[in-house]
Amino acid sequence: MIKGTIQWLLISCLVGALAGTASAGFLAALDYITHTRLENPWLLFLLPFAGVLIAFLYSRYGKGTEAGNNLIIDEIHSPTKVIPLRMTPLVLLGTLVTHLFGGSAGREGTAVQMGASLSDQLTHLFKFDSGKRKILLMAGISAGFSSVFGTPLAGAVFGLEVLSVGRLKYAALLPCFASAIIADRITLAWGIHHTIYNVSNIPPTTAANLAWCLVAGVIFGLTAWGFSVGIHHVSRTFKKALANPLLRTFVGGILIIVLTALVQTERYLGLGIPVIVESFQHHVAPYDFLLKTIFTIITLGSGFKGGEVTPLFFIGATLGNALAWILPLPVSLLAGMGFVAVFAGAANTPLACTLMAMELFGAGPGVFCALACVMAYLFSGQKGIYHSQRIEEHKHAQEN
Repeated sequence: MIKGTIQWLLISCLVGALAGTASAGFLAALDYITHTRLENPWLLFLLPFAGVLIAFLYSRYGKGTEAGNNLIIDEIHSPTKVIPLRMTPLVLLGTLVTHLFGGSAGREGTAVQMGASLSDQLTHLFKFDSGKRKILLMAGISAGFSSVFGTPLAGAVFGLEVLSVGRLKYAALLPCFASAIIADRITLAWGIHHTIYNVSNIPPTTAANLAWCLVAGVIFGLTAWGFSVGIHHVSRTFKKALANPLLRTFVGGILIIVLTALVQTERYLGLGIPVIVESFQHHVAPYDFLLKTIFTIITLGSGFKGGEVTPLFFIGATLGNALAWILPLPVSLLAGMGFVAVFAGAANTPLACTLMAMELFGAGPGVFCALACVMAYLFSGQKGIYHSQRIEEHKHAQEN
């Protein structure tokens, strides 16, 4: 027992170091690329050609890696072969190119894929069987998530929770937590700083306030459901209408350019961090969440690379901000609730998102965010953004 524990601690530290270093390099490059795009708005007009480059690279060199996060989840459920190491440079380059030229995407998918693919290379080194390999991949997911957002507790639980609805693999507790904590510390040691979000006004936990929190959670859940359905539908439509992946991303890039011209703003391109921060401070446009949804669904659905999570943070925070016009709760609290709850519903990870709220906002709004995450989870449908996620139990107790 002691020997096995020490072995997993050491391996988890190695996984965390690999994922944390990879995420640090990725975040530093992403920050530079985002500033470059903002200083050169004309880069957006090259987005269709950037899409062709990404599609070409994946068609030529990315065989067996196109499924991204879903490939990792599939490998954990039904192990077949080690995830190709080329997944790391491909998803890194694809995401950076997407952001440089104005695609609306996130970063979680990239960090998770890098963490998992790097950790999976240790399978042969340590001669792991399929059972231990599953745990190794889960640790890689936790490390990647933790390091990219600066949330080690949420990252650890995300690696446990994202695989199946209704079941956690407790054998992976130590590796997931250890790798997540180490990855976060390594990323910080490289000089990376994470965005600070401030929930400045926390009301008392009265029955009325908690009831309004439940109402908001339902709305967040329905929004998460709409995003999940929308991105799967748009992806299928692109593949059905345009068999050539190079043409899909080219058309997707053109659509983003046209949409940007129509709305006459670039606030829906890239990560959208400034808008997220703004939504915690004062009222923003009530339609921001809808336009970000459209931009993201087209970007990712047509084949560009990046994650869904930061766009979901944007959608949730701005939706919460909009709800402050009609619900008697503070703007910053509703923005924080939406930030975590829409993601909780879309990814079916209410526990990880509740912990994320407390890591990002402090314990003060924890009760409100927890209720919002649970309600969003219950009202977001069975299937989320990860179609490889298994349904072990129904969400609603009366259906089990």
